[in-house]
Amino acid sequence: MSTLDWDREGLIWPHREASDFVDVGKARWHVQRMGSGPPLLLLHGTGASVHSWRGLMPLLAETHTVIAPDLPRHAFTTGHRAHAMSLPAMAGEIAALLAALEVEPAVIVGHSAGAAIALQLALDHGYAGPIVGLNAALRPFPGPFAQIFPALAKTLFVNPLVPRIFSGTVDLTGGAGRFLWRSTHSRIDPEGLACYRTLLKHPGHAGGALAMMANWDLPGLRQRMGEARNPVLLVHGGNDPAIPLAWARDAQGWLARAQLEVLPGLGHLAHEEAPEKAQALIAAFLAGQA
Repeated sequence: MSTLDWDREGLIWPHREASDFVDVGKARWHVQRMGSGPPLLLLHGTGASVHSWRGLMPLLAETHTVIAPDLPRHAFTTGHRAHAMSLPAMAGEIAALLAALEVEPAVIVGHSAGAAIALQLALDHGYAGPIVGLNAALRPFPGPFAQIFPALAKTLFVNPLVPRIFSGTVDLTGGAGRFLWRSTHSRIDPEGLACYRTLLKHPGHAGGALAMMANWDLPGLRQRMGEARNPVLLVHGGNDPAIPLAWARDAQGWLARAQLEVLPGLGHLAHEEAPEKAQALIAAFLAGQA
C-alpha cells in the first residue's frame, strides 16, 4: 500500500524544520525534536500524527527536550508490519526507537491511545516516570463490545479495499471538518484540519489506523493497570464523545497514583483546541513531582 510522501504531502506539516527520519531495523521513523532540558516523549493517538502536537509541543519545549514520533504505520513512519500494531508490540517498537535515539524519557505525554502505550511502556519496559494522559483511551468497551469492536476492525483491516473506500468517502460525507466534529466535538485550526484531511484521505494511513484498532487489547491492559506505580495525570475534555468523562473517572480509579483534571466544553482533541490550558496543567503536575 502506498505511503505518504514527505516531499509532497509533508510540505504542509507543522514544524517541518524539526523533523528527522530515523532508521531502526526495517522501520523508518518520522520524528520531530525541539527544545532543551529533560527528555519528554509525546505519543499521539490512533489515526493522528505528530501534527497533533503543533500547538502544545513548542510550549513544552520551553522546559524540555521534546521528542514526538509518528506511530508505526501512521503518517510518515514506514516499514512496520501488521504484527507490530498490538499494544505490547507497539510499546516494544517505541522502546527500540528510544534506544536508537539514546533517550530515556523523564516524562511521557500520550493522547488517547498514546496514553495506553505510555502505560504499556511502564509495565513492560521499566519506565517509572510521570505519565500524562490527554483524553486517554484506557477503558475497554463495556460488555460484549470489548470483543466485537476489535473483531470488526480486524475484519475491515484484512480487506485491502476498505482503507481505500474509507479514505475516498471523507469528502462525500461532508469533509474532514465535519468528520472530526462528529467523532471528537473539537473545533481546531485550519492548519491542523488540513493535516487531518490529508491523513484521512490516504489509504496507507487509514490502513495503519485500522491495523492498530484491529490489534488493540485494552482488556489486557486493564487487568494490569493497577501494577503501574507511575504518577499519572489524566486531562480530559468534558465534551468528548469518543471517550466519555465517566470512562476517565473509571480509569483514574484503576490506577494506583492518578489524578484527573477536566477541561469543560472541550472535545477529544482538547490539547489541540487549547494547548495553553493543557500545558499549564502539565507544568503544575510536573512541579508537584519535583
